[in-house]
Amino acid sequence: MLNISSNKIKESIPFSGSKSLVMTLPLKENQRRLRVLTAIVLSAFIILFVPWTQNVRSKGYVTALRPDQRPQTVHSVLAGRIEAWYVAEGDFVAKGDTILRISEVKDEYFDSLLLPRTQMQVDAKALSAKSYAEKVGALQAQIDALRRNNVLRLQQAENKLRMAELKVESDSIELVQAKVNFDIGKYQLERSEKLYEEGLRSLTDLESRRLKFQEVNAKLISSENKLLSSKNELITARIDLDAIDNDFKDKLAKAESDMYTAMSSQFDAEASTTKLENQYSNYQSRVGYRHILAPQNGYIAKAVQVGIGETIKEGDEIVNIVPADAELAVEMFVQPVDLPLMKVGNKVRFIFDGWPAIVFSGWPQISNGTFGGVVVAIDQFAGANNQYRILVVEDPEEEPWPEQLRMGSGADGIAILNDVPVWYEIWRQLNGFPADYYTQEQKDQAASKK
Repeated sequence: MLNISSNKIKESIPFSGSKSLVMTLPLKENQRRLRVLTAIVLSAFIILFVPWTQNVRSKGYVTALRPDQRPQTVHSVLAGRIEAWYVAEGDFVAKGDTILRISEVKDEYFDSLLLPRTQMQVDAKALSAKSYAEKVGALQAQIDALRRNNVLRLQQAENKLRMAELKVESDSIELVQAKVNFDIGKYQLERSEKLYEEGLRSLTDLESRRLKFQEVNAKLISSENKLLSSKNELITARIDLDAIDNDFKDKLAKAESDMYTAMSSQFDAEASTTKLENQYSNYQSRVGYRHILAPQNGYIAKAVQVGIGETIKEGDEIVNIVPADAELAVEMFVQPVDLPLMKVGNKVRFIFDGWPAIVFSGWPQISNGTFGGVVVAIDQFAGANNQYRILVVEDPEEEPWPEQLRMGSGADGIAILNDVPVWYEIWRQLNGFPADYYTQEQKDQAASKK
């Protein structure tokens, strides 16, 4: 009040009965409320500077770290009919245990003596190939003998040709000698006839000279015949020499042709033997595929094919097996905007389905019921859902994961990132900014360089 008037309203009007005025008067209770409000405001302001752990949350599920330890489906290698089951769903099977037995449905495999008869075919073809190989060896020996015989026959023919040449030369000399004797005999006969006419020689000497002349003439004719015969023998020797070479070539060509034919038959028999051996091996392996065996230690999860007498095709699914001993991991997915924040070795907290937990995402130290993990692998490409897959295994420095945890269980992952003030995190969320891409240590190093 300004206290302009001397009349005091306070003294003329009882204020004790005015409730609205009483409510404006300071009381001890109102002072207490003010203190509480002030404390709350101060506490909220202080909380703004409390460290807050940034994180990336993502859904995932439990799987196995190694591909060979993940649930798998056993397929049938061949078409057949189910004859007997040896396991039930939920049973434990060791590697190599028989799961079921199937029989053949193709008529070419119905023969109960298929393997022995195929082996007989293999043996027969092998003996055939061996026979052809021996024939090739015999023909090769025959060819070698022909070559050696041809060399000897050529030498013999060449010697015979040389002998014929020498005989022709000898007969030619003998013919020349016979001609000389003929000329001399003719001259002597003419002299004898002249002397006989002059009466100086007797008729007996003349006739004797005539006889000698006839002998010389006969010898000349004989020498000419002998020379012609020698020439014929020379021609025959030359023909024989050429004939030997031609005959050798014919025999050699025939022998080589027979040898190559035998070699072709041998190779064909060997190829047929190899094919039959391959077929026998396939039959032998096919017999083993009639029993479906467990590929590893595990539990029968689900029988895809059921009943007795049901027909299955090649590659059909038969049964699902969950490996018994598997190193568990969590397969979680992150958005592309969060991928640069994820690195191999980053810490992750998990909330597994079925295990209650109290979670303070910004203060993982005071969370309860969560389990630790470490990132071991990050995909290099986005999947069909446009997210990147990350594999996380158990953190050896944290509490071990529950023994009752099974593959396929859900997991809520919280990837731990940097520590920032609460006010910064609120500001980042309001502006839609991503979490920090660098650690505080990296920021300090960058600042020091500047």
